[in-house]
Amino acid sequence: MSKLQRYIFLSLLTAGAMILSIIEGMIPLPFIAPGARLGLANIVTLTAIVIFGFKDSMLVVILRCVLMMFVAGNPISFIYSVTSGVLSVIVMHMGLKYTKKYFSLIGISVLGAITHNASQITVSAIMFESLSMYTYLPIMSLVSIFTGCFVGYTSIYITDNLNKNLLNKTKEV
Repeated sequence: MSKLQRYIFLSLLTAGAMILSIIEGMIPLPFIAPGARLGLANIVTLTAIVIFGFKDSMLVVILRCVLMMFVAGNPISFIYSVTSGVLSVIVMHMGLKYTKKYFSLIGISVLGAITHNASQITVSAIMFESLSMYTYLPIMSLVSIFTGCFVGYTSIYITDNLNKNLLNKTKEV
């Protein structure tokens, strides 16, 4: 894949993550965990980690967070999203690098989802100066298992198809 093709693909991933974030914000989730989301943009993040590695996936996450701040106009949500996005990329990358023979992409995704929620609760505890925010962590960790499995399954499907189709065709060009 040429440098230009890589930049175009990373731009498409960033745009896709933004679109998924916007769509996710429109989906009401009426259950026991207010504020919980499906983590649809993490599908793109995990795919970027698998296909492009750490630096490029970090670039996609940071660009998505910055652009979403401009689109949504909410700097407070930027603090939550960039912190949790960066930390979950670090954890998923480390998990993929060091525990690949023990965990599937689904397990790596669950680790990322738990990290994402734990870091958002930590940011919340710092901003509100209240350790009682951590009482919400067990509920969010349980939700992370389900959302992480969904993101992991979806990422496996996407990366398998990208490896078979798109990336092999660019090698021929």
